[in-house]
Amino acid sequence: MSETFEDDFEIIDDVDDPEIIALTELGTTLIQAILEKEPISNVQDLIDAGAPVWYQDDEGTSALHAAAYVENEQLIKLLIEEGAVWNAVDNLQNTAGDIALSFNNAACYNLIRDAGIRSELLLSLLSSQTLLDPTPSSFVLRDVDNSAVASTDAFLSSKLRYTQDAHGQDICMLDLNDGQEVGVMMGWEREIMQKTVEKLCIDHGKKDLGLKVLNVGFGLGIIDNFFQNLSTPPALHVIVEPHRDVLAHMKEQGWYDKKGVSILEGKWQDCIASEALQGFGKFDIIYTDTFSENYSELHNFFKHLKQLLASPESRFSFFNGLGATNALFYDVYTRLSELHLADAGADVVWSDVDVSAQKDEERWGETRKYFSLPIYRLPIAKPKQM
Repeated sequence: MSETFEDDFEIIDDVDDPEIIALTELGTTLIQAILEKEPISNVQDLIDAGAPVWYQDDEGTSALHAAAYVENEQLIKLLIEEGAVWNAVDNLQNTAGDIALSFNNAACYNLIRDAGIRSELLLSLLSSQTLLDPTPSSFVLRDVDNSAVASTDAFLSSKLRYTQDAHGQDICMLDLNDGQEVGVMMGWEREIMQKTVEKLCIDHGKKDLGLKVLNVGFGLGIIDNFFQNLSTPPALHVIVEPHRDVLAHMKEQGWYDKKGVSILEGKWQDCIASEALQGFGKFDIIYTDTFSENYSELHNFFKHLKQLLASPESRFSFFNGLGATNALFYDVYTRLSELHLADAGADVVWSDVDVSAQKDEERWGETRKYFSLPIYRLPIAKPKQM
């Protein structure tokens, strides 16, 4: 996920411009007034006089950060109503929500988180009706990266390699042009996948008869192996995978020859309405874990669940990793997905998986971190009972 919006907005750096000087002074005064705990009426007067609530000082502190520091709920409400950027990060990559969490102030944190949910819901609604350019209010969660990390087309034309790190961890690795290494999937996710399969299958009425399983995105094949190792293997196990290097790896590993396994080569967006997928009928279990797709694509997948799930007992899950380098962003995406799943006719139950045991150097090595929180929120969704 990109953490800047400089590629999408013109950054004006004319420090001698009188208007910029005035805005800077007003913004600085607003932050200082909040930190000095001046009356809210003074803060309102500054905003009415044109003090920019989006302004961040040399340390990246905004008015909303300052309000979180002084733990003032009323100020936070005011600033959000006046258009404060809920997901702005300071120079230490902390949002105002992170600051509220550091003080264990649930009330202040919830105000900021709920503002994020409302903002993302609105942007999701608008983007479903028209193509929008990124806006400053969504610059952290919006994807402005055209590399293989964030662009599906770039990813599908990239080169992947299967390797092991110094600790023996299996990795499906993507090498970026800037020399960075990014794990498309890594062995540390094994516990998450194991618990996901347990939650999806353990008490399903058809488990002993052989489930019909659909998995979108193979990666290292961790979850697919867990499905195959059920006491009764799936009666049907469909895997949708678009990347040529992953498909070649699957052939080498013998997946094309496994009993009951069918592989659809292509993006799920192209397969979803295809005769090939529809010919399998509906599924008891569906899981998706794609790479280089943003939340809007996951939301789009939710909309197809009704036509894919076989019965009220069917279950759906996905790798819940969006925004997982920041507690606030992760919370917003988790709650946003619950709301969108409800819109799609599914109720979701969350389980916590502790993934904090492994040391960072053992998990990531030289690769880019994509999950840095201690707890993974595992979703299990079922069709709503009418």
